[in-house]
Amino acid sequence: MRIVLPLMLVLALLVAGVVLLLGWGDREEEGVRASLSAVAAIAGGDTVGFARAVEPRPFVFPEDHGPHPDYRTEWWYLTGNLESDRGDPFGFQLTFFRNSLSPAPVGRASEWDTNQLWMAHFALTDVAREAHVVGERFARGAAGMAGGTAAPFRIWLGDWELRGVEDDAFPMQLSAEQDGTRVELRLESLKPPVGQGDRGLSQKGPEPGNASYYLSWTRLQVEGTVETGGRTHAVQGTGWMDREWSTSALSEEHVGWDWFSLQLEDGRDLMFFELRRRDGTSDPLNHGILVEEGGASRTLTATEVEVEVLDWWSSPLDGARYPSGWRLRVPGEALELEVLPRVRDQEMNVSFRYWEGAVTVLGTAAGRPVEGVGYVELTGYGEEEGVRGGEGGRGGDRTP
Repeated sequence: MRIVLPLMLVLALLVAGVVLLLGWGDREEEGVRASLSAVAAIAGGDTVGFARAVEPRPFVFPEDHGPHPDYRTEWWYLTGNLESDRGDPFGFQLTFFRNSLSPAPVGRASEWDTNQLWMAHFALTDVAREAHVVGERFARGAAGMAGGTAAPFRIWLGDWELRGVEDDAFPMQLSAEQDGTRVELRLESLKPPVGQGDRGLSQKGPEPGNASYYLSWTRLQVEGTVETGGRTHAVQGTGWMDREWSTSALSEEHVGWDWFSLQLEDGRDLMFFELRRRDGTSDPLNHGILVEEGGASRTLTATEVEVEVLDWWSSPLDGARYPSGWRLRVPGEALELEVLPRVRDQEMNVSFRYWEGAVTVLGTAAGRPVEGVGYVELTGYGEEEGVRGGEGGRGGDRTP
C-alpha cells in the first residue's frame, strides 16, 4: 500500500479529507471511483513545518511501532500468501495510512478536533476461484474512529485492526472484513527487522530530506482463518510487513514505481523497487535488500538487480496495461527468478487505481531449483497517459 506503498497515497488521503469534511460519504455505495494520480500527489503538497528524514537514526521499540505524527505520511503495510488445510491458496493485503494535514497538532476543543486522516486498504485473493475482493475506508483520527498507539500496540480504522496480542507488538493479530470476506490472522516475526536503504533511510529523491524511514519484517509466520465464498478456511503461510514514515515527494520525472517482495524456500527474502522515469532509463535511486535465512542482510543497488517484463495484462475497466510476469536476476547472488501473478486481475480499484497482488516464484539459486511466493505492487500504469499529457489515463494503446 507501500514508494512502497511504499512512498504512498497522499492524494487519496486528501480525497479522504474532502469525503469526511464535505460529507461525500456515499461515493462508495454509488460505485464512484476517482481517477486520481498517486504520482502527482506525491510530487506536490506543502511540506513546510513537517519533520524530514535526513540521516540514519536509531529505531526504538515499542515507540517506533506507533505513529509519528510530526511526519506528513506513514503506513503499516502487511501482505502474505496462505494455504488452507484443504490446500486452497490465498493472498492478503491490509494497509493502514496516516496523513497529517498540518505540522502542528490542533487544539482539542472537542473529541472531534484532529489534524490526522486515516485510510486503509484491504484485499483478499482467492486463487482457486480467481476472485479478488477489495475494500477501502477513510476516517478522521478522532472520537475513536481511527488511530494508533505504540504501547499497547494497536492500529485501527473502524473494526479493521492490527494489534499486539501480548505486551510487545509481536505476535500481532490482524482483523478485517469486506462484503462477507473476513480474515482473522495471527502473525509472528521469524526474523529481526531490516532497515531499507542506508540503515533504514530510504532515499526517494536527490534533495536532502526527500527520503523516508523504512523498516521491513520480511518473514512472518501467519496462521488463522479466512472466510470467503461462504466457507471458512483454517490457513497458514508467510507474511511481510513494511513500516514507513516520511515527508517526501517524487520528482516530476517519475511516472510510477514497481515493488517486489519475495520469500524463497531456501529461507532468503528479497525486496527491490524501481522508480519508473519518463525517459525509460533506470533511476540510480532504485534499491533493494537481500535477507539471509538467519536474518543477516545486505543492500542491493540499482545496478545489482535486473528486471525484465515477460507479459502484460489489460484492465477490464479501461484497457490500462500492467506488467504481468517478470524475470529478476541478481547476478552477484547467482539468482535468476521468474515471478508470476497467482491471479492476473489483482487491480486495486480504489480512490486511485494500482495493481497489488500475490505472486509465485520459480527459478534457480546458484544453479539449483528454487521456489517461493511474494507480492508485487505497480503504480502509475492506469494513469500514466494522463501524467504524460495523453488521453485521460487510458493505457490500452501503449506499447511495452
